[in-house]
Amino acid sequence: MPEVVFRVDQSKSMRDQEVPGHNRWHPDIPSAAKVKPGSDFRVECREWTDAQIRNSDSATDVRDVNLDCAHMLSGPIEIEGAEPGDLLVVDILDLGPCLPPQQAGNAPGQGWGYTGIFAKVNGGGFLTDYFPDAYKAIWDFHGIYATSRHIPGVRFAGITHPGLFGTAPSADLLAKWNQRERQLIEKDPNRVPPLALPPLEKDVLAGTLKGPELDRVGREGARTVPSRENGGNHDIKNFTRGARVYYPVWVKGAKFSGGDLHFSQGDGEITFCGAIEIGGYIDFGVDLIKDGMNKYGVTSNPIFFPGPVEPKYSEYLSFIGFSVENDVNYYLDASVAYRRACLNAIEYLKKFGYSGEQAYLLLGAAPIEGRISGVVDIPNACCSLYLPTEIFDFDIKPNKQGPTSAQRGSAAHT
Repeated sequence: MPEVVFRVDQSKSMRDQEVPGHNRWHPDIPSAAKVKPGSDFRVECREWTDAQIRNSDSATDVRDVNLDCAHMLSGPIEIEGAEPGDLLVVDILDLGPCLPPQQAGNAPGQGWGYTGIFAKVNGGGFLTDYFPDAYKAIWDFHGIYATSRHIPGVRFAGITHPGLFGTAPSADLLAKWNQRERQLIEKDPNRVPPLALPPLEKDVLAGTLKGPELDRVGREGARTVPSRENGGNHDIKNFTRGARVYYPVWVKGAKFSGGDLHFSQGDGEITFCGAIEIGGYIDFGVDLIKDGMNKYGVTSNPIFFPGPVEPKYSEYLSFIGFSVENDVNYYLDASVAYRRACLNAIEYLKKFGYSGEQAYLLLGAAPIEGRISGVVDIPNACCSLYLPTEIFDFDIKPNKQGPTSAQRGSAAHT
């Protein structure tokens, strides 16, 4: 087993760990551990909301979740010899839910996980105008497979992956983020959900920092919700076992951090909390390419080799969407097109007895594939959603007899 450089006791809040993690991006958050290039190590992770969501049949916890404390990140891990301009080479060696002796318990990742539809007034999701209320599904793990009492008739293998990892920003890069995101917010400052999230002192966590230094991180630190130049919250399901990721280094030591582990996720993580959210562990190998940002022109984003480990489904039912909504054309708008593809899939699944919320949750959690199929044929962009038919224990393919509808339970609701 690789050396554990960041430990998490799943019975405690991230704030109460022996070495706390953090929930903002800032260059002055102190390193929690140090590793050498060429070494392998393990990082343990808390579920991203700090385990506010319970294994229950009510979604009140999703409706009322405090997002000011998210995401709970493990680290930062200092990489010896890393300097601004380098590329940090990160191999994902292994990862999964919590291991013994923490394999069972009340925190997500201890034998179970959840998918949530966040309320429009508290984060929302890709289809929030169509599904504005909070719902959730609890998933139980059986080895690599997930099943849910809230979405019966479905069983699939997960592509377990981290939703969020990245390096610390420099002070200049952090200032650039805050400036451009403030400009975006100013376009519609009262929007629900908001266009972006500015720095926030409330509920800030910055490792071992306290007092005025902690307050300063709250005033300046970037929220962890989006992906940015340092990596961050990509939510790419193919960041799985065997993936190799090249992260730009912006500060001395790189200060590598992350968390937000997912047992499974569909492309787009469309419910906002669309993956199967867990705490757990992840094993890394790291190395450096000196001056790699300049050598390869990687200055504004990570690049990666996808992991070779994924479920092998051979048959997909695919749904198409194009950029027309409510009889209004949106010029080559891939977001509108993918939204329509998702809604088309949901309407189809409702014919088999699922509620819209159940179908929405399923598309967020199952290993669906989303593709931008065309962005040149003016005025309509075309996107497609590939739903594996083999995850269902009944036939969902169209036939002359029509769909077989049945009572299929319900998602957890408030």
